[in-house]
Amino acid sequence: MSRRLSLPAGSQVTVTVSPTRGKAESPGDGVIKRSGGGIGLTSPVPRHSLGGAGSSTVATLQLSPVRRSGGGGSRYASLHGGAGVDDSADEFVHYTVHIPPTPERTVAASAESMDAPAPNAYEDGGAAEVRPPQRSYISGTIFTGGINQATRGHVLNTSAASSAAAAAAASANMLCKMRGCEMPAFLASGAGGEGPCDCGFMICGECYADCVAAAGNCPGCKEPYSAGSDTDNDDDGEDDEAVSSSEERDQLPLTSMAKRFSIMHSMKFPSNNGGGGKPADFDHARWLFETKGTYGYGNALWPKDGHGGGGGAGFAGFEEPPNFGSRCRRPLTRKTSVSQAILSPYRLLIAVRLVALGFFLTWRIRHPNPEAVWLWALSVTCEVWFAFSWLLDSLPKLCPIHRAADLDVLAERFELPTARNPKGHSDLPGIDVFVSTADPEKEPPLVTANTILSILAADYPVEKLACYLSDDGGALLTFEALAETASFARTWVPFCRKHSVEPRSPEAYFGQKRDFLRNKVRVDFVRERRKVKREYDEFKVRVNSLPEAIRRRSDAYNTGEELRARRRQQEEAMAAGTLPGALPESAAAVKATWMSDGSQWPGTWLTSAPDHSRGDHAGIIQAMLAPPTSEPVLGAEPAESGGLIDTTGVDIRLPMLVYVSREKRPGYDHNKKAGAMNALVRTSAIMSNGPFILNLDCDHYVHNSAALREGMCFMLDRGGDRVCYVQFPQRFEGIDPNDRYANHNLVFFDVAMRAMDGLQGPMYVGTGCVFRRTALYGFSPPRATEHHGWLGRKKIKLFLRKPTMGKKTDRENNNDREMMLPPIEDDAFQQLDDIESSALLPRRFGSSATFVASIPVAEYQGRLLQDTPGAHQGRPAGALAVPREPLDAATVAEAISVISCFYEDKTEWGRRIGWIYGSVTEDVVTGYRMHNRGWRSVYCLTRRDAFRGTAPINLTDRLHQVLRWATGSVEIFFSRNNALFASPRMKFLQRVAYFNVGMYPFTSVFLLVYCVLPAVSLFSGKFIVQSLNATFLALLLIITITLCLLALLEIKWSGVTLHEWWRNEQFWVIGGTSAHPAAVLQGLLKVIAGVDISFTLTSKPGGAGDDGEEDAFAELYEVRWSFLMVPPVTIMMVNAVAVAVASARTLYSEFPQWSKLLGGAFFSFWVLCHLYPFAKGLLGRRGRVPTIVFVWSGLISMTISLLWVYISPPAGARELIGGGGFSFP
Repeated sequence: MSRRLSLPAGSQVTVTVSPTRGKAESPGDGVIKRSGGGIGLTSPVPRHSLGGAGSSTVATLQLSPVRRSGGGGSRYASLHGGAGVDDSADEFVHYTVHIPPTPERTVAASAESMDAPAPNAYEDGGAAEVRPPQRSYISGTIFTGGINQATRGHVLNTSAASSAAAAAAASANMLCKMRGCEMPAFLASGAGGEGPCDCGFMICGECYADCVAAAGNCPGCKEPYSAGSDTDNDDDGEDDEAVSSSEERDQLPLTSMAKRFSIMHSMKFPSNNGGGGKPADFDHARWLFETKGTYGYGNALWPKDGHGGGGGAGFAGFEEPPNFGSRCRRPLTRKTSVSQAILSPYRLLIAVRLVALGFFLTWRIRHPNPEAVWLWALSVTCEVWFAFSWLLDSLPKLCPIHRAADLDVLAERFELPTARNPKGHSDLPGIDVFVSTADPEKEPPLVTANTILSILAADYPVEKLACYLSDDGGALLTFEALAETASFARTWVPFCRKHSVEPRSPEAYFGQKRDFLRNKVRVDFVRERRKVKREYDEFKVRVNSLPEAIRRRSDAYNTGEELRARRRQQEEAMAAGTLPGALPESAAAVKATWMSDGSQWPGTWLTSAPDHSRGDHAGIIQAMLAPPTSEPVLGAEPAESGGLIDTTGVDIRLPMLVYVSREKRPGYDHNKKAGAMNALVRTSAIMSNGPFILNLDCDHYVHNSAALREGMCFMLDRGGDRVCYVQFPQRFEGIDPNDRYANHNLVFFDVAMRAMDGLQGPMYVGTGCVFRRTALYGFSPPRATEHHGWLGRKKIKLFLRKPTMGKKTDRENNNDREMMLPPIEDDAFQQLDDIESSALLPRRFGSSATFVASIPVAEYQGRLLQDTPGAHQGRPAGALAVPREPLDAATVAEAISVISCFYEDKTEWGRRIGWIYGSVTEDVVTGYRMHNRGWRSVYCLTRRDAFRGTAPINLTDRLHQVLRWATGSVEIFFSRNNALFASPRMKFLQRVAYFNVGMYPFTSVFLLVYCVLPAVSLFSGKFIVQSLNATFLALLLIITITLCLLALLEIKWSGVTLHEWWRNEQFWVIGGTSAHPAAVLQGLLKVIAGVDISFTLTSKPGGAGDDGEEDAFAELYEVRWSFLMVPPVTIMMVNAVAVAVASARTLYSEFPQWSKLLGGAFFSFWVLCHLYPFAKGLLGRRGRVPTIVFVWSGLISMTISLLWVYISPPAGARELIGGGGFSFP
């Protein structure tokens, strides 16, 4: 039984918080101690005051974290005297609490004025006396619940308690709980002596009057005060007399407590029966009889109309109750399906169109055109393939979903002070951010610098963030631009944190065309923004002038070296007695590239030389910004800190920033971007070893500073241990307003990717993706599902990691086993034992012992918390709230060894581990391998774009980009990564989606033929059908209408616009007639003849100039001829001429066949409409095409038409033309 002890006012209480390591204590004990004795905390009653007359004015309170053992230990702390607790091993944190004097607790309070002590009270050097506390709401409620169940509270009525207990409770020392008020609590009149609200919130009379006058809500439970609660507090007997019947009682409005929990009436034993006023067991039968089926408000049932509907209504009028346990068990993420009002018609239309396609193809096959069998055969073949391709594209779209993350729950769970983490250090896992660049000429350093600055200013714990820049070109320009970026970051990052600016890329922020004063409240914002803007302009000038500065510096040093070499040669000649004129001319000196400190650059020189060229240079690692400290470092005023802005109260720490350029030597295959990313994986594992990795292209900056937190929500939520990566959509800037070439690609990112999220997860698209490090290492997930049988309907659950039993003894004895990684599997998915897996680690990952030792550490740090539902192996809360080890020379030396060009020899890097080699689209293959092992992925579509980048707006650059993607798809189709060979752990529809990725380029072959068929039909006068039958037209109309309706529904549930959908359709035809056929040809040459495919780096625009919008889109109107343009131009010319020829022939014909003309002209018009953006791109800048071009085009078309009529005149006009009635001039 809990007791309430009094303490003289003005005394101090010292609270000592420490983790309990004693072996004698149970895991669930929480201890409260005083010096010289002990007081146990036995129940969650309101906070007690310690002490008494004659007691010491300083008491020590030791708290240990409450753990719930798997063996069913006590949920609350138990009472003991503290014996057997070893305090010497504990680390104490002292807190001093001052209890102010009040009218009811004065300094002169003595033991004589108190009640007699309870027999269970402990004395501590004085007459410490106890009183029974006021009965709290928690102690008067029965709570029920469990794992994955909502907490239920049943309030027990205390009106029948003994008068002695009520009098003792009324005379207890209770104060008002309103902040800043120390007046005595206001108690309702009557024998109960309770507060004005049923929740038990103590409030004085003045504060109660203010609350009633303001909103009428209780400050504790936020519910309205019941009418007359301060005067009418009758017991159950009086209520029964006032309400004569249960039917009338059922219609009464429920009290404020009933609005939160179900009210249960119970009988109490009299106080003279030895129970001491203790309530009896809950009488469920009587409660059911009295309520007559009206359950009130609770988590069993929740009424819609505000009150129970009566016993005869049954369950009518009720809805699902709210989750009362959501505050402590709220999930980090939530997943919602698309509305059935949209999804059901969408699926139905897919089925209807599939049936219509079946009937249409059946009719086409059964009704050939004997006049043109070859035309009929080609058209039917193309139509069958188009139907198959449409089916592959539509099946994965059957289960689209929406996801959302809750950042408040993430902060509450990982960044609030706890018993294990009293200082509130962040318990979030670390993230290593990879940025890759290869050529500073095609990827301007200023663009890369903006990406780096946005990463350094991201809203994530500074000590948990590290940024690595991979310079695959080894250029000094990139190196010195990164050094300038690190210097400017000391001003930019504190400015972003102080004023919470978005986005945090300076180029994007200062280039916004909106009011920058929105939501800004600091008076110094405008002044500091002006200073930072001026500093950024100077920073851009310094970065843009680096190429010239490096060239001049290198020329000066090289000239000096040549002069010194010449002088040294002369001195040697004079010492040998040789005449200066007889000296041989020295060989041309090597033109080295020099750093600013006077040393030669170890990477690529401006003038290539041995050991200093793009494919032959040493490995370089430079930590531009050292790892930050674990404690915040607050800034000061500019006069004190020497900074540009006032950073008082702002954390000025910066994340670690590292420059990496891997070693390259002739004779080694460096595997392009995939090899560079794998080098970063090994380097980061040794230097920071973040359990999660975010990779970005150099032109994709962080547009939403909270994007990293949203990605972590999916990784750390329930089931997150099965998530291998979180893919964010790609968003682009600098695109022309009409999006002529579908650069935004919204149909893919907002339709196809979101639909795959409802299956096993979206594919990896190369950037904007948060990886789990152990998934990149090739390990299997802790749990997987194998799909067998027809369409994978038979499922077999696989537990690839043994779960712990949850007992403390098991955890203590099996600590090493818990640190074991998920099992390694061979290529045939045969699980290896732990000994064999451990022996294979060096052979699989390389010879670096430091790197191999970092693998289990990264796996442990990436685990879920132990209290996460469904977590079989988790880490304790607060395990990551520790400082990072400092960076030393030995660590950097080990990191350099793992980026050597020969480190991957005889290992599985690129074959099973890391980014996969052998394809120009290594991103898709890497994601496919993870899904093939049973991992899942998540598509995180944030409200504010997470990342934004640039895309090529020039037609030629866009076609080359699509050519590279399509070539990679052809490589996937002819490799072991084809989805036809997927493992049973991949879902059926996921296989279909990946199979479509490898199949879509081959559709271009049939598309080319089908785009030429209308022109052939118009030239020959034949059509794909013998006559326009009503059945043919009806089925064609159904197929067209269902396609349009499907597009509208996709637009509805995905959020894309009709304009974006149409642009995507147009560029599908443009790419299908230009880049995709070339990709198929290149893929076949590589497979058959072994011809290697060259990699073309996409140029990144350096940003808009100062000359306005015209110069920003200058590349859009620039025509750069490419062989990829030949097929579309040919198709357009042939179809245009064919329409003109067919029209002229029909007009001159004695018996015109308008049906064939309309059929062929309709399909030709369909082709020309899809190729319109391509034709517009060939015309160049708007308004620059002379009118004479259109005039000559019309004359040429008319001339060709007349020539065709003369060469092949209509049948009825041959005699007239042959008889001389008509002659061609």
